[in-house]
Amino acid sequence: MLLIRLLWWVVLLLTTANSTLLGQMNREVVGFVYHRVGDSRYPSTNISTESFDAHLNYLKQNDFKVLTISEAVDYLRKPGERERVAVITIDDGYESFYKNGLPLLKKYGFPATVFINTETVGGSSYMDWKQLEDCLGNKIEIGNHSHSHAYFLNEAPPARYETFRSDVEKAQALITERLGITPKAFAYPYGEFDPKMAELLQEMGFSAGLAQNSGVMHGGGNLFSLPRFPMASGFSPLEKFISKANMQALKVIAEKPESFLMIANDPSPTLQVTFAQSNLMESQLQCFVQGGSCVLEKKMSGDKIEVTVKPGSALRSRRTLYTLTIKDTDGHWHWFSHLWVNPALK
Repeated sequence: MLLIRLLWWVVLLLTTANSTLLGQMNREVVGFVYHRVGDSRYPSTNISTESFDAHLNYLKQNDFKVLTISEAVDYLRKPGERERVAVITIDDGYESFYKNGLPLLKKYGFPATVFINTETVGGSSYMDWKQLEDCLGNKIEIGNHSHSHAYFLNEAPPARYETFRSDVEKAQALITERLGITPKAFAYPYGEFDPKMAELLQEMGFSAGLAQNSGVMHGGGNLFSLPRFPMASGFSPLEKFISKANMQALKVIAEKPESFLMIANDPSPTLQVTFAQSNLMESQLQCFVQGGSCVLEKKMSGDKIEVTVKPGSALRSRRTLYTLTIKDTDGHWHWFSHLWVNPALK
């Protein structure tokens, strides 16, 4: 009888663990990254106030739960029902957000997360500490975006990691001193990082690291490589925002390499990914290489799809996205992207 009870408890525990894991895996968050709001001097990083208002109105009218990034991470970590969840993030702390973006967030009652690089606080076109303090009182989470906003990958290891840690800790200390808070979320400058930098963030007590490769966050993903959809310039029209807001995650089981850092002397890097087929339509798989053409190879392996992606020609930009999208049998599109960084280029 005792043995039967023990076996029953083991089965119950395993069932509960699997249920919890599945509950987490099922949860997704769509994240958006903005920079300037209503500042037409910089079109590549700006969104008009009209477009930003339209984005927020769509989220409101379609019953999205809008969270800060820290709240979203808590949501992803816990099992439970899947909801329509969105995160609004703003990088760099430009004053145009305070003047033009914050009033719109207040209008809709939405929170957001602003990532600041502390060296520029109070400088030309940037928010000062008083404005940032006011943001805190209006549902805005302040995140760490480093002190110097440097190209950390330009420095070779091990100096890269010493510089990175020192810079992030300096920003953290300044934010704590001036605002009385300790940020838990970090956004990599330019979206550039390597696996060791992500490890350092965990050691420093951060709960999340945000990149700039596009895609949808999900409970089974890496919390220190969270994707976000850019929403400036040509990406800001409402129809494109709606498409991204309704996108689902393409949940990759294996990714090789995991690092964004290009290997020296390899201008045409190969990416290999594997994902479960589930209800995905293999015939609807699409591949895009930013600024060029894509060479795609795919094969079925049991209930998995194995994909190899190569560029049609050598990559010529410092940062290049490889993107995969696929449609499922319910008509939903799923998205995954991998960012390549070549530190040898500016």
